[in-house]
Amino acid sequence: MFKAVLSDSNVLKTSFEAISSIVDEVQMKADGDGLRLDALDRSHITFVHLELKSGLFDIYTCEEPLKINVDTEELMKVLKRAKSDDLVELTVDEGNLILTFEDEARRTFKIRLIDIEYEAPSPPDLDYPSEFEIPFSLLKNSIQDIGIVSDKISLMVDTDKFIASAEGEFGDAKIEYLHGEKINENAKSVFSLEKIKEMLKADKFSETAVLSLGNDMPLNLAMKMVSGDGELKFLLAPRIESEE
Repeated sequence: MFKAVLSDSNVLKTSFEAISSIVDEVQMKADGDGLRLDALDRSHITFVHLELKSGLFDIYTCEEPLKINVDTEELMKVLKRAKSDDLVELTVDEGNLILTFEDEARRTFKIRLIDIEYEAPSPPDLDYPSEFEIPFSLLKNSIQDIGIVSDKISLMVDTDKFIASAEGEFGDAKIEYLHGEKINENAKSVFSLEKIKEMLKADKFSETAVLSLGNDMPLNLAMKMVSGDGELKFLLAPRIESEE
């Protein structure tokens, strides 16, 4: 038997707002510890990891490990119908993921489970020279600022500042943020702006983001709940060819 009840529907909505724009289908794994998914987009540019521990849920029961394979677009269609004060219940029957929203009425949706032939990928084990925290809203505004001049973004960190910048055909943009953390090694990489925008759709997951950077290394963008019961993490491959 599997049953998970959550009083904050925004946790699922904001997570899958980002995930559904990156990957078409996911395999969620449920066990006694909670829900987890790892997925890689078709172009092998973005890796996504979501973990929702059992302690996050108001009620959580999973008697034996379970794989829940779903089409993310279909799941997002249903999650969009949840109101912020709805109680969300997840259960599984033969061939369906069942979502129930409960407030003044009880609304139930069934999403057909799909066949996924491959095993979910494992995240690469990378050792980053630089890691720092940044307010999520500042990061999102920086990406929007850069978007008016270019479709690619340079992210750089040194001992004092995190710098997001771009040079476009008709103008340049630069955003500097004093991170206040101990950074021993400068790092810089260039990324697709559109790919970062997809990740930042998860803007209600956490108020802060932890960025890990290295020279021409993937961007590691992690968001963790204050309670420690939830984590949403993205890895984005750099645009090496753009450094000419």
